[in-house]
Amino acid sequence: MEELLPLAGVIAERLKARGETIAVAESSTAGLISAALLAIPGASAYFIGGAVVYTRKARLALLDIPDAALAGMRASTEAYALLLARTARQRFATSWAVAETGAAGPTGNRYGDAAGHSCLAIAGPKERSLTLETGSADRRANMVSFAAAALTLLREGLE
Repeated sequence: MEELLPLAGVIAERLKARGETIAVAESSTAGLISAALLAIPGASAYFIGGAVVYTRKARLALLDIPDAALAGMRASTEAYALLLARTARQRFATSWAVAETGAAGPTGNRYGDAAGHSCLAIAGPKERSLTLETGSADRRANMVSFAAAALTLLREGLE
């Protein structure tokens, strides 16, 4: 996680300087995005909350996104990542939200995506999404890569 802290520090400073807040909805990063943002001193000024939305049951319980809201989409896509980010932003009433969904490995997911596949999104005054393919089956390395990509996307959105 140490490699995530410089990015999180830049994000923290920008959010604090603007008086803005953040929420996180993450899946295969398993809380790493939240942990990096919360590791920065003064996190209570900008970090409102987060959810590890690893299963359908968690998605419903933590973000109240019913199956019907996924009509025409599936998990591990940019559209789904945007849905998570928009919903987290709305439910936590924050300025920004960042979301991640993917397949950390060592195998792919049930949708046919290979290990190392992640979709990331930010929602706020700007919305962006991207797909990352690491080409690796290394679960831990992918988790860190996904979290770094999500934080980079957020940092760029804050520019």
